[in-house]
This record gives sequence, structure tokens and C-alpha cells, in this order.
Amino acid sequence: MQVAVDVSLYPITDDFIPPIDDVIERLKSHGALEVVTNPMSTQIRGEYDEVMSVIHREVKTTFEQSRKAVFVIKILNNPITG
Repeated sequence: MQVAVDVSLYPITDDFIPPIDDVIERLKSHGALEVVTNPMSTQIRGEYDEVMSVIHREVKTTFEQSRKAVFVIKILNNPITG
């Protein structure tokens, strides 16, 4: 099953850009996924199990590296491809 996930990271720190750039680069390193960024969020598309496994791993890594951070995640099944 294909899914599309919209992820926004809000690090609770004055220097918030480096953690955002870091998580985007880590997400892009997973070759089986399509990762597209825009000014407000990052979209991840791929097979459900792979996408969720990567999100699980990268959210945990971010939480371990950041004192405080908020992720907003929206998940859509059967996305329209174009």
C-alpha cells in the first residue's frame, strides 16, 4: 500500500534551522522513498511499511538529539501520483 506523509518539525530552540536541515537530509538518504520539501513541510511517499519504519527511526533520532521538538505528521493512504 502506498502512502504519503506530510511532516513538519518545530525544534524548540533559538537555532532551529540546523535540526530541520538534519532531519530532511536523513529522510532523503533513504533511497526507496520519494522526499519532497517545501517551506512549510516535507512530504514522504512510498510503501507503508518502509515509510513508517523510516519515520519511526528518524523521529526517535531527532528526539534523542534535541532537548525539545514537536513533529506534526499527517498520513494519507493511496495518494494520487502525478
